Amino acid sequence: MQSSTLPDVLVIGGGNAALCAALMAREAGASVLLLEAAPRAWRGGNSAHTRNLRCMHDAPQDVLVDAYPEEEFWQDLLKVTGGQTNEPLARLVIRASGTCRDWMRRHGVHFQPSLAGALHTARTNAFFMGGGKALVNAYYRSAERLGVQVRYEAPVDRIETEGGRFVAAHCKGQRIRARACVLAAGGFESNREWLREAWGQNARGEWPSDNFLIRGTAYNRGVLLRHLLDGHGADRIGDPTQAHMVAIDARAPLYDGGICTRIDCVSLGVVVNQQAERFYDEGEDFWPKRYAIWGRLVAQQPGQIGYSIIDSQAVGRFMPPVFPGVQADSLPGLAQQLGLDVARFMHTLDAYNAACRVGRFDHTALDDCHTEGIAPSKTHWARPIATPPFYGYALRPGVTFTYLGLRTDESAAVHFDGQASPNLFVAGEMMAGNVLGKGYTAGVGMSIGTAFGRIAGTNAARAAQGQEVAHAVA
Repeated sequence: MQSSTLPDVLVIGGGNAALCAALMAREAGASVLLLEAAPRAWRGGNSAHTRNLRCMHDAPQDVLVDAYPEEEFWQDLLKVTGGQTNEPLARLVIRASGTCRDWMRRHGVHFQPSLAGALHTARTNAFFMGGGKALVNAYYRSAERLGVQVRYEAPVDRIETEGGRFVAAHCKGQRIRARACVLAAGGFESNREWLREAWGQNARGEWPSDNFLIRGTAYNRGVLLRHLLDGHGADRIGDPTQAHMVAIDARAPLYDGGICTRIDCVSLGVVVNQQAERFYDEGEDFWPKRYAIWGRLVAQQPGQIGYSIIDSQAVGRFMPPVFPGVQADSLPGLAQQLGLDVARFMHTLDAYNAACRVGRFDHTALDDCHTEGIAPSKTHWARPIATPPFYGYALRPGVTFTYLGLRTDESAAVHFDGQASPNLFVAGEMMAGNVLGKGYTAGVGMSIGTAFGRIAGTNAARAAQGQEVAHAVA
């Protein structure tokens, strides 16, 4: 069955990047149809679980203190990715983050200062009032007011192209033609079979991804991504094992646990594995620059599980997760409750406590509290864990989104054999690997989605209206 209407722009996806694309295309005068795979109650994809946007700014702003200039943002991104990023595209995102908030406000998004304990982000990140769900709802209200057509429970399983040009999409037996298309349907993080294929079996005979939890939507299964890569030979970017992956509470649900399941006390204590051994520097850098490495670190441990251990000195210094930690009046008692070997646990904790060299503790700075004569070391915020009560949180890897995606350029065009499509564009998780080869820093996913969503929507409208779209070499 073929759709009787021919929209100028078809947007496939229903999260931040898709909505930004739909709004920009509509503002440019194009008719727009948006297809969201999820039911209305679950609309918004992973964006509904977000809470902020990393923003460049050269001076203090309404909810942002001090300055966070382009070069500092770039250096932060360069550090967390280990250089695995496309500098022109990264700088495009950074500059766009400094100008997008007025546009966001016009579409109903409100901002608030950062919350206490929120990852040292008062200077770098603008928080959405009401969180990502409020942002998504505001964008949908604006889209509907402007005349964007929205269909829910509308998953697209394949598209048609001719010579790199988009022709039509197929959704539940319906063939939907459009003059241009934006792909913003997310990564493959919800597809446990694909995760298993990507991660494989480790040297211990484990299938690590079987123990992963999915922080966000259950609808990002990567069907369209795989179709583009395998069925159309679209140019790819990224490693399928790389992802925004954090350490979350092992008691979290399989899907949609969201940000409240993240464990943010890692830098205030120690983390041990199933053998009650430490395995990484918990105080290497500020938490916003390091929290996203901990999911992968835990994934490399036996059983893909770790345990964050703190004492009462840490309470009140981090955003508490949704579930309370296991509590005990003694460290041996805590080890017993967590199911860890008490003797090994006490050997690890005693060695750590003895190695602490406490100076002036300051969790808002890279302080001089460190360890000596122990491996791994703890570079900052090292204090003996000795003040009861003691708390422990079991950790699992929590996948936010995957980095394997479609190669693009400054125009957001999808590329086939190095050539840009004239009318098929991509935004959000489906292309984030162009900027994030590995690693993550807080809020940058929303910066990427907002920047490329707006670019993709603008250029899709131009393509639909027969105007020239400037392309670069990807």
